[in-house]
Amino acid sequence: MKRTTHTPDTQYRNLLKLILEKGIRSYAQQGTDTISLIGAPPMRFRFENGFPLITERNMAPEFKSGKPTVWQQAIAEITAFINGARTQAELEEFGCFWWKPWVTERKCSKRGLKTGDLGPGSYGAAFHDFPMPDGGSFNQFKEILEQMQELPHLKTHFITPWIPYYTIRGTGKVQKVVVCPCHGWVHLRIFDNKLILHMFQRSGDVPVGVPSNMVQYAALTMMIAEVLGLEPYEYVHTISDAHIFVDQIPAVEKMLEREPRPFPTMRLKEKKKDLFAYRYTDFELLDYNPHPGIKMPVAI
Repeated sequence: MKRTTHTPDTQYRNLLKLILEKGIRSYAQQGTDTISLIGAPPMRFRFENGFPLITERNMAPEFKSGKPTVWQQAIAEITAFINGARTQAELEEFGCFWWKPWVTERKCSKRGLKTGDLGPGSYGAAFHDFPMPDGGSFNQFKEILEQMQELPHLKTHFITPWIPYYTIRGTGKVQKVVVCPCHGWVHLRIFDNKLILHMFQRSGDVPVGVPSNMVQYAALTMMIAEVLGLEPYEYVHTISDAHIFVDQIPAVEKMLEREPRPFPTMRLKEKKKDLFAYRYTDFELLDYNPHPGIKMPVAI
């Protein structure tokens, strides 16, 4: 197969540098301070220059357990969420295994949830079963795809992961989600048969979480474009609170010492017209040449 020539993209590493240079140190709920940059510059990824899978560390390690690798679990997670998954068991059916530390008996019980349940305020519930005033539910992705097919010119192709009455906390209030949604505000626009997906992120752990978010929403752009018969043109990623946990700084500095390398190519092995039928196994990664993996602390 002929190799595709892509130029190195430095937007992600530039964001890491900017947080270290301009960020504000503050206390975080997880117990480890963060360096936060509020209103980070958007990252813009044109698919013609490859798929936004970072190369500063390896996002495709082989796990001894035989589980899907990191980029595959990222895509597995978004396919699970758009299908309404809200439990650890349901996520694992799609190939995503990393939610276990957040759905323990202790974390779930204090929110009145069963162990393993992310809660009615979680991504899957909001995307697929958003509660309606009459007691029914609203499948956001289904409805938006239908709207895009009928009225492609609209600026209102917008999806939210936020159900306010399940995320609020304070005296006498019980939050009904183990982790308030951090990503998933999605704005879709169509120009000249080209699809642009802009994902707004409330809060982003830039060394750990954001690389997976880049993967899953770029993959979502590809899936939606295929369903609608469009060209996946650009993925735009904006973060409100872009942060680095202080115990991640040594690893981040090591990443920044490494030379930039081009993005790989991502291909859909099977092209489907049903968004909800896609799985991580429908994606094939080509020409990925990352630097070695780096052990990175994860705040829970």
